[in-house]
Amino acid sequence: MTTISPFRPALERALSHALAHLDHLEQQPVGARASLDTLRARLSKQLGDGGTPAAQVIDELAADTAGGITGSAGGRFFGWVIGGALPAALAADWLTSAWDQNAAAYACAPAVTVIEEVCGAWLKELLGLPRGASFALTSGCQMAHATALAAARNALLARRGWDVERDGLCGAPPIRILSGDQFHASITRAARLLGLGTGAVTGLPVNQAGQLEAATLQQALIDSAGAAVIVLLQAGDLNIGAYDRFAELIPLAHRYGAWVHVDGAFGLWANASARYRHLLAGVAQADSWATDGHKWLNVPYDSGFAFIADAAAQRRAMSYEASYVAHSDQVREPADWNPEWSRRGRGVAAYAALRELGRGGVEAMIERCCAAAHALVTGIAALPGVELVWEPQVNQGLVRFLDPTPGAIQSDHDRWTDAVTSAVLASGEALFSNTSWRGKRCMRVSVCNWQTGDADVARAVAAVAHALRSLEMAGG
Repeated sequence: MTTISPFRPALERALSHALAHLDHLEQQPVGARASLDTLRARLSKQLGDGGTPAAQVIDELAADTAGGITGSAGGRFFGWVIGGALPAALAADWLTSAWDQNAAAYACAPAVTVIEEVCGAWLKELLGLPRGASFALTSGCQMAHATALAAARNALLARRGWDVERDGLCGAPPIRILSGDQFHASITRAARLLGLGTGAVTGLPVNQAGQLEAATLQQALIDSAGAAVIVLLQAGDLNIGAYDRFAELIPLAHRYGAWVHVDGAFGLWANASARYRHLLAGVAQADSWATDGHKWLNVPYDSGFAFIADAAAQRRAMSYEASYVAHSDQVREPADWNPEWSRRGRGVAAYAALRELGRGGVEAMIERCCAAAHALVTGIAALPGVELVWEPQVNQGLVRFLDPTPGAIQSDHDRWTDAVTSAVLASGEALFSNTSWRGKRCMRVSVCNWQTGDADVARAVAAVAHALRSLEMAGG
């Protein structure tokens, strides 16, 4: 007698719904359509005493969320910096959930632990980082920053005779974080999490290219005499994809005894491309680096990577041993390097993505996204009434829409820019996000999805053109 697996009905329904979503991304609106009230009304069911068959739960979940799922998995999603999911990465992520391994230790996740070892080595090779650097697979770049900065805190205070892991921060020497003023908010959140406080973060003025100048940094280092200093450099800032001049700034920071951390949430991946790696010259001299997997590597959430040149500092900041925790000296125990113990096997999806692409595939994907971003930004900028604010050097660019009303002032252009972006979203043809940059409201264009191609670019440009015509005819 054949026994049907209790998992099969629900998993088969999940597969059907997943394929229906993925296979129809080109026909579906990119933005969500269901209202907040609608989603709450559908999903806020009474939790009764009796259960519901698993397959029915999945069917109802798919029905109740209809219209509330954005098309971020597809090729016409250009908001924020969000990638999609490669087929192998998505399938491997499903296996990760099915295997249900706690990836904290080799004893409870042998294969997943080895996968992380291999994945870390591959990533360092692709990203041009020192082979001897340690690493952590985190939930995203936010926690990658926290992990790297925890190692920095440990190392800098140890140089001053302070054991922060034992004695905490009360009475400890002060720590300052110096950065160009375009740093991401995840840095201030990391400073809060680590007990440094947002007041420890100083944003320094940058030049017209969004780069921190050596003279500016040097003066800030001089002014910080007596403090332990972390210098944060950008490998692709959030608005224009600016890269600091690492070969110049890292040796300067080291002369003053500073730790250099690189925020490469998406931009560090340019090192995988022969065409773009000149932007990262000298980056391997830094002390730590952070990047995301769920951006340009196109793996499902959650996936971030931290790398630290001083492996001992990272281990001192993260590791903890107890009698009930199995520990092997023959393998890299993930809990020695990560901020969490209980965690899923994040390395499986990244491993699968790298296997699917290979070095050449990663390089081609990076270059394809950069080309699409350039075509998209310049194509939109060529439309009447559009200002090119920043031409992409990688995958990020800015445009601005000028209010055609006679006598329009800057606040009118800001309002018009938001209105055009909203109109494009309402069309369902594409999704962009807006930002304020140097006092101007801009549409931010970001291309991170492996599926974005020429047809997606043309469709998005046409959607912007249609939105402009419709708003002008309606009188704004």
